[in-house]
Amino acid sequence: MRKPGFRLALLATVLAALVVLLGAYTRLTHAGLGCPDWPGCYGFIGVPNTEAQLAHAELHYPHAPVQAQKGWNEMVHRYFAGALGLLILLMAQQAWRRRSQPEQPLKLPLLLLAVVIAQAAFGMWTVTLKLWPQIVTGHLLGGFATLSLLFLLTLRLSGVAPSVPAVGVRLRSLAALGLALVIGQITLGGWVSANYAALACIDLPTCHGQWWPNMDFANGFHLSQQLGPNYLGGQLDSDARTAIHMTHRLGAVAVSLLLLALAWRLRAAAQGRLAALLLLALGLQISLGLSNVLLHLPLAVAVAHNAGGAALLLVMLLINYRLWPHRAKAAVTTIQGREHAPRTRNHAL
Repeated sequence: MRKPGFRLALLATVLAALVVLLGAYTRLTHAGLGCPDWPGCYGFIGVPNTEAQLAHAELHYPHAPVQAQKGWNEMVHRYFAGALGLLILLMAQQAWRRRSQPEQPLKLPLLLLAVVIAQAAFGMWTVTLKLWPQIVTGHLLGGFATLSLLFLLTLRLSGVAPSVPAVGVRLRSLAALGLALVIGQITLGGWVSANYAALACIDLPTCHGQWWPNMDFANGFHLSQQLGPNYLGGQLDSDARTAIHMTHRLGAVAVSLLLLALAWRLRAAAQGRLAALLLLALGLQISLGLSNVLLHLPLAVAVAHNAGGAALLLVMLLINYRLWPHRAKAAVTTIQGREHAPRTRNHAL
């Protein structure tokens, strides 16, 4: 039976997925600085369009000419993110009110509220620090974390407790490792995007016609980059971007091999549906990644690649949720109850 708050959590999950996609669209259209201030746009709640507003923007932000399309891309993302924040606030308030009810999640909604507050700060820093790659990557990960936590909360509130299959610790460990690698690969993807390295290699399976091209890993993964310059378009040279791109490729190979092994183990453990779902999400993501390179990063495919990453992450969360022994506590309670129950047969004897 579904618990109170399920529909709200499901709505928030769908909205979070939309916010993640809008964030990807904003980055890919180079609209991260479409509004040079935060939370408004040139001091307004929308993109300036009247003569007076445009004059105000030119006077106060002479270094950032108004580009209406980019400004609206950024503001639409902010509107939806703001709506998601209010929805999560409402969910946290309701969870606190129902905290005395049995099996009512409380820590998860409060954690979500903390994450979304941090996301707002990262959104501000993304603009004020001019797309500093560390902040951009952190902001992307915060979006995926918000989506993941909302998905887990939706599962918790669905009222359908996952049946624990007779699987061993090795399969659970493999699933947990797969989840960790997917998160790592998403982080690498964020670093690729933040440093504009998606087109550092435009051929497959080689890069610049070489299996191991010139790469500068030291600068490509230099995490203490200088504050101050505008990182729109990136600041790294070709060899550093190539190092980032190739690391993401190698990571994709490692993730694919491990998830294929996980799918095989799931099928062997009579979890064919989970295995098929995993293979579908993995195959889609690999296809989109290859298309990004071969087609030179078309906008629709690039946004879909972000959606594929989110889908693969949610599938891995679902697998780990299903494999985790959720009913262990309930089983212990049942056994204890039976031990304390009156033994009518003995009394009868």
